[in-house]
Amino acid sequence: MERAEEPVVYQKLLPWEPSLESEEEVEEEETSEVLVLNPWRHQDSSRNKPGGLPGTWARVVAALLLLAVGCSLAVRQLQNQGRSTGSLGSVAPPPSGHSHGPGVYHHGAIISPAATCSHLGRELLVAGGNVVDAGVGAALCLAVVHPHATGLGAMFWGLFHDSSSGNSTALTSGPAQTLAPGLGLPAALPTLHLLHARFGRLPWPRLLVGPTTLAQEGFLVDTPLARALVARGTEGLCPLLCHADGTPLGAGARATNPQLAAVLRRAALAPTSDLAGDALLSLLAGDLGVEVPSAVPRPTLEPAEQLPVPQGTLFTTPSPSAGPEVLALLEAALRSGAPIPDPCPPFLQTAVSPESSALAAVDSSGSVLLLTSSLNCSFGSAHLSPSTGVLLSNLVAKSTTSAWACPLILRGSLDDTEADVLGLVASGTPDVARAMTHTILRHLAARPPTQAQHQHQGQQEPTEHPSTCGQGTLLQVAAHTEHAHVSSVPHACCPFQGF
Repeated sequence: MERAEEPVVYQKLLPWEPSLESEEEVEEEETSEVLVLNPWRHQDSSRNKPGGLPGTWARVVAALLLLAVGCSLAVRQLQNQGRSTGSLGSVAPPPSGHSHGPGVYHHGAIISPAATCSHLGRELLVAGGNVVDAGVGAALCLAVVHPHATGLGAMFWGLFHDSSSGNSTALTSGPAQTLAPGLGLPAALPTLHLLHARFGRLPWPRLLVGPTTLAQEGFLVDTPLARALVARGTEGLCPLLCHADGTPLGAGARATNPQLAAVLRRAALAPTSDLAGDALLSLLAGDLGVEVPSAVPRPTLEPAEQLPVPQGTLFTTPSPSAGPEVLALLEAALRSGAPIPDPCPPFLQTAVSPESSALAAVDSSGSVLLLTSSLNCSFGSAHLSPSTGVLLSNLVAKSTTSAWACPLILRGSLDDTEADVLGLVASGTPDVARAMTHTILRHLAARPPTQAQHQHQGQQEPTEHPSTCGQGTLLQVAAHTEHAHVSSVPHACCPFQGF
């Protein structure tokens, strides 16, 4: 049975009190009444003073004044509607004048490698969705616009911290398995559907509207995809990402994938996680001329691995991800008391890792979703399924998932419902376990801020940007002083949206 749509209630997070807006509107109406009625007060032309305006001209001036006032009120009304429904642009400060620097929001925020997908995630938050809705919707969007790093053929790992229950849950796609030699079994749809079915709030079809539209009507190739095309070449990727002469699409070119749009429309109707992936699997098997495997790994949700530290509790994903390796490295480093290496070890800055994708969503009550996915290398197997528009990965049973799967959440005291929550997720970082260990050790060693500093950070600037080793990116989200914070390294790598 499909759940009825209902909004998410974020306590403590109303950007302004509705009563204030109502009082402001009443005051505007009272003022406008005086301004509108006075020009229309009847005046006998015989009472006009010599040299004054004739009665007809007075009425013209009054009409123009009325028009100006009406336009002004209309603009104010549109602004008020934009505040209440969440406009697609940046949200104006509440009537109190309270404002924040970039990356700090009252309600929630999302950060991803593509501006289009961060924007889509924000739209889902504005529509009443929670961080799971926003993150899953953005992940499906990335499957369309970033086929070099993720897609419906990718494997996913995720970590969700629910602030209302205090529980942290790990999401896995299940063991890697091949559909044909060198071609990994697709796992994205059942994995994301399972996560949404357990923790999402908006109806599942609502999350696929944006990605389906992008695939059907087209999306603009962004700089990361254009660079990946130049580096990889177009063999196996035409006509999806090529011009008619076979040259790769450049940044700003429009790409469409109608076959993928059809798959997403069918997935929107799937009532269960298994069926969401089975329909795609049947089409792919038909393309390859192989039988559908009798036993297909299913995604799982299970309690996250955890490690108590003096500042709270660390949570991460279980094996075979890099999560347990990170916790072991952290535990050994904290036990030894050795100083944190700085700068980063040289070998971390020169190694090469598989392509992957990561995103993060947070609300100011402390719920966090971290998702990371991979095709194992740029464009995966580069095998484009003609009937589905899906690029299959080359992930096989012996693929090293620890090269990319390592989301991490630090929660303050579990007994404190308002404790700070920090989420970190890396993408494309060489030797990700050691890089993430270095980053979290630096964070744990930092001096805890005073209460005055907490208040200042909540009012003005986002939390300090994280630092990381290697060539990849690191996304950071946090719930701090009843605000949602987002940042990344490099600073300009990943667009964020919030409200």
